[in-house]
Amino acid sequence: MQVHSFLHQDTETYSHVLADTKHNLCAIIDPVLDFDAKSGFSDTTSVDEVIEFVRTKGWKLVYIIETHAHADHLSAAIHVKEMLGGQLVIGKYITDVQKIFKQVYNFDTSFRTDASQFDILTDEDTILTLGDINISVMHVPGHTPADMAYVATDDEKSAVFTGDTIFAPDVGTARCDFPGGDAKTLYQSIQKLLALDGDTMMYLCHDYPSQGRKHCPSTTVAAQKLGNIHVKDGINEAEFVEMRERRDATLDMPRLIIPSVQVNIDAGHFPDPEDNGVRYLKVPINAKAFE
Repeated sequence: MQVHSFLHQDTETYSHVLADTKHNLCAIIDPVLDFDAKSGFSDTTSVDEVIEFVRTKGWKLVYIIETHAHADHLSAAIHVKEMLGGQLVIGKYITDVQKIFKQVYNFDTSFRTDASQFDILTDEDTILTLGDINISVMHVPGHTPADMAYVATDDEKSAVFTGDTIFAPDVGTARCDFPGGDAKTLYQSIQKLLALDGDTMMYLCHDYPSQGRKHCPSTTVAAQKLGNIHVKDGINEAEFVEMRERRDATLDMPRLIIPSVQVNIDAGHFPDPEDNGVRYLKVPINAKAFE
């Protein structure tokens, strides 16, 4: 098993390439599309580096895995699929998120809330096979109802791709104030992650390093239990919920939440072009979901 991580500087997001080098197979987890909110222009420069890396290695892309519908960056899954193939994977509870935000954006009946935009829907204990690597799925709601963690195991080691559920020890944990989020549920989900073997590598979806530290894509379960500022050993559920809800009340909405959510719940598709050939995203005005 090899894991190669790519930092998207603008959103501080990590995309990961998980590879079985014996069989030349790989998966890409959480690919990012460049998007400039000021101009409305999108670009694939960053994700093209990931695509070129996979091509250079001669690996076949089997899966494009989204850990959840991201609120801080737009997915590049469609571009990756067009360039490399592969099946688009997300947790089955994306349907709950689609239904919530269909109402927020007032999408018409053409917007599908059955997750049929995706190729594979995962649930707790789903197993995906990547050559000699087994990828078991863990439902870890709390940040959103649909978050999944993906635990990759072969004969040599284990690694878990956590999405936004947990961050580096000095950063803490994900917010829970988006529609469908819940701090108590997140605490319980994190306990499932922390029950993994201590030497399991944790690959993060984001890193927001404290002053003086460089971005880092990974940590270990043992390091999280010892030092995560929000959920290390000794912090109970009630303490966590009080901290998380108090902290969330002070946070601004992510810079790209309005374009990101409506694109990502549709598997990374932009709306169809209108009669002038231009695609348009919707901006809810004074919508309570984005308070």
